[in-house]
Amino acid sequence: MTEKERMLSGKLYRACDPELLAGDMRKWKLTHRLNQTTDADEIRSILRELLGSIGKDFWIQPPFYCDYGSNIHIGDHFYANYDCVILDPGTVTIGDHVFLAPRVCIYTATHPIDAGVRNSELEYARPVTIGSSVWIGGNAVINPGITIGDNVVIGSGAVVTKDLPSGVIAAGNPCRVLRKITEEDRRYWEAMAAAYWAEREAPC
Repeated sequence: MTEKERMLSGKLYRACDPELLAGDMRKWKLTHRLNQTTDADEIRSILRELLGSIGKDFWIQPPFYCDYGSNIHIGDHFYANYDCVILDPGTVTIGDHVFLAPRVCIYTATHPIDAGVRNSELEYARPVTIGSSVWIGGNAVINPGITIGDNVVIGSGAVVTKDLPSGVIAAGNPCRVLRKITEEDRRYWEAMAAAYWAEREAPC
């Protein structure tokens, strides 16, 4: 197996491999361009080139940082606010209608606990999967190997160390489920939205 194949399969690998270094350099060039421009069309074009895949109707507010970019796969209607960091030696898969507040960090990269092995520059990665209709609050951290279900709200500053099921509000360090999202929540927010639209002539 190549070092890249080892990396993507969760095995120990070394990032100094020429193929991985080339991917790293590609990332640096693209994110530098991304984080310097103020042209919205250019930002979208660079993101399509940088990321493994991304759907329709998306925006990532610069600055944005990643390890490779090519291992990030995002669905439709995605928004990430300032200073998003996605370390993607492992695959990051994100569904539709996902919102990330400022400084959300998603990590797949990790290192051996044993110092001797760690100091030999061996590392490994664990994939992260985030479902659809997820809102993650500012400064939250999603750790390697985590799966988050659909229709989840994660509070600001959360450190997610365990999988989260669908349909919950979760927060804290370590992050824990606070409660389920209920039918009462839906009715309340639909009534609030209906009142808003009743006062508006047309959407922006």
